[in-house]
Amino acid sequence: MPNQNGKVYGLTILSPIIDDEKATPSHDLQIRNYLAKLPTDERSPFALALAPATHLARLVVMDDVIYVGMPACEEHLKSKYLIFESNCDGNLTSYLTGLATSIPQHLDAIWSHCVGYPGAANLQAFLDYMKSCQIETTFFFAAVNDKSVPETLRALQTQHAVADFIANHQGADPALLQSDFNQLLADLKAMPVQKPGAMAPDRDIKTGGRNE
Repeated sequence: MPNQNGKVYGLTILSPIIDDEKATPSHDLQIRNYLAKLPTDERSPFALALAPATHLARLVVMDDVIYVGMPACEEHLKSKYLIFESNCDGNLTSYLTGLATSIPQHLDAIWSHCVGYPGAANLQAFLDYMKSCQIETTFFFAAVNDKSVPETLRALQTQHAVADFIANHQGADPALLQSDFNQLLADLKAMPVQKPGAMAPDRDIKTGGRNE
């Protein structure tokens, strides 16, 4: 199915940027300036959005296509474009609706510089606009296709904790090894899932081991 890879939906949107010689700074530069100031960790708008979770989100201003030489045909875009790529859980409508209702200020600050953008307040118009700018996604950045974001984050936590456990228990007494491993399982079960956008797996799990 186009745009769908297992449980992950791949969204690619190209929105033409307004070309207005009177705008100072230019609309594409205003987008770049805004994007440069957005946090990319758990404070990211896409990490905070009350939408089906985002595996990956990327916003890029494309000035033109690149001519790679013969035998390719030299072509140029009629305008600059804002590219939005996302791998997310759920379906397109629920994802876009979640973005529009939870981070409308960021969406409007970015897409208000694009031709025909109606604003996030008019939800149906917003959905229609985004879908009209959508192109088919054929390449996915998400590392998995059958797990949700919370499931993936939990797996990463477990992987990190088990790796630490192994490193800390080289040559440990079997009785201590079993006791500490049972405690590790209990700690993992009780531990909250890592926040989306966090830079690294949570290291609060105590993995025990020998004191050298």
